[in-house]
Amino acid sequence: MANKVNGNLTGIKNTIIERIKAIYEIEMDQSEFASIELINALSTLTGEIDREISVYIARNGSIVDVSVGDSSKVSLPNMRLVRNEDRLCGVRCIHTHPNGDGRLSGVDIGTLRSSKLDCMAALGVLDGKPTQLYAAYLGEMNEETDAYDALIYGPLRPLKLPQRALIAEIFNSDDRFRSVTKAVEDAESERAILVGMENSEGYDTLEELGELARTAGAVVLNKIYTRRRAIDNATYIGSGKAEELALMRSELEADLFIFDDELSAIQLRSLEEILGARVIDRTTLILDIFAARATSREGKLQVELAQMRYRLPRLLGQGQVLSRLGGGIGTRGPGEKKLEIDRRRIRRRIYELETELAEIEKQRELRRESRKANRIPLVALVGYTNAGKSTLLNRLTSSTVLAEDMLFATLDPVVRQVTLPGGTEALISDTVGFINKLPHDLVKAFRSTLEEVSSSDLILHVIDFSSPYHEKQMQVVDDVLASLNAADIPTVLVFNKIDRAEEPAPAASEHRLCISAKHGTGIDALFGAIETALNSARQEIELTVPYSKYEAIAFIRERGMLLEEEHLDSGTRIRARLDAADIGQLKKIIDF
Repeated sequence: MANKVNGNLTGIKNTIIERIKAIYEIEMDQSEFASIELINALSTLTGEIDREISVYIARNGSIVDVSVGDSSKVSLPNMRLVRNEDRLCGVRCIHTHPNGDGRLSGVDIGTLRSSKLDCMAALGVLDGKPTQLYAAYLGEMNEETDAYDALIYGPLRPLKLPQRALIAEIFNSDDRFRSVTKAVEDAESERAILVGMENSEGYDTLEELGELARTAGAVVLNKIYTRRRAIDNATYIGSGKAEELALMRSELEADLFIFDDELSAIQLRSLEEILGARVIDRTTLILDIFAARATSREGKLQVELAQMRYRLPRLLGQGQVLSRLGGGIGTRGPGEKKLEIDRRRIRRRIYELETELAEIEKQRELRRESRKANRIPLVALVGYTNAGKSTLLNRLTSSTVLAEDMLFATLDPVVRQVTLPGGTEALISDTVGFINKLPHDLVKAFRSTLEEVSSSDLILHVIDFSSPYHEKQMQVVDDVLASLNAADIPTVLVFNKIDRAEEPAPAASEHRLCISAKHGTGIDALFGAIETALNSARQEIELTVPYSKYEAIAFIRERGMLLEEEHLDSGTRIRARLDAADIGQLKKIIDF
């Protein structure tokens, strides 16, 4: 491979560039993870240019890529030499941190996972001297997060690395990855038994739990209702009932139990010991579906944040213990326990996610301010999951948003512009669907997205009228809207799927309409109701503005909605809609 240096080289002298290129000529034995010559070269150059340097090393010891990044952030190219999906990519990355801190960042671990690297190592450099080195490898697949755990070793002394041990761990990681890949390919749908408490609300929550399980890809074998009584702190349902379920598991060959309510860490562990199968609760199931369906960067971050918040109080030190290689004085001994390490990592990841989402929220706030400045009203579609919101959005705006007959078919918010029959411009926003017992952590993580509802001018509450539980579902949505301080926003109830309903449709009114988004029934009436609601507080005016009073036109554009504009000899004839208070202000600018 040619001695090519990737990255931003602005401000670097040619002599330094040549020394960076010389890194390609460093020779290492296959048993060496990172030679002393390579460590010293990277440290010296990093100290001189105060930038990160990334080196990619093949398994035969040859250096295949060198990149230069910025001193304030990691910049790692996507390096994938081996195209086989059943093994790691065949290269390891060693990159420097000019601040002397060799700890791996969330970006480092993310690159390790996404590029399937043999290893990701960070070398701390301070004043041109190596300080410490951390190395991370892909571990086992984590069933809760659907991602590989990272095994991290360090801090290690850079000039006294356990070379053979670090190389051996690459092949161990490769073996783990191959076995996990084969297991995923050979995996069949999980066979699940649903467990819930009887309730007197007339609402079959286990039926909905079954729909959630099928959405996640499980096969539902049976539904078990237990009598409502005092919750057992150890097993939730009592040891006797748990023993009965263990016998049922053997009979039905089930490998998963899904409980309809949140379980504590102690309850999860106790139940798994008794039942002999994996146990999850409703919250874990919903989070898993959200993780699979989120496609935007913001959606993925929000789901991961909810998962981290949910997992943190449920850590009990279960799972494999991460061994740590000793690196000399100060690194020997038991070190941190696995539980403490996990908690620290999760808290750090939560902080990183919250920081990233805060930046995205700033951008969202700018878009909100832009909409307010343009005075384009926002109509928010809300409703229970699978009520038909995405189908209605497509019908109203001629969009092609994914709309399927399943729970949480779409998660990421979508905004489309529409011109109503009377000429009113509006934005229609489709939000994530609500569900009974919606996880608190999920609501908290998605709060910035859901707050689009609280800033809307009109809410269309879409209701699946064909569901026998639609009244209960309406109450769930109302409760969430109240928590978002959106209960006072003008709302139109939209009873959807009337073509599939068994009972007679409710009487239509200005704030209550019956439609079929799939077949287009009642859409014209809905358009009219939206326009009437948006303009109910506005009055339409028509006047001619003299050219000497052109500030009146600017005022109308800023505070109202300009419907027509025609330039005449005597001035500009306009037709617009304004609030009563704004009309009073306009009269002070121009008499009409």
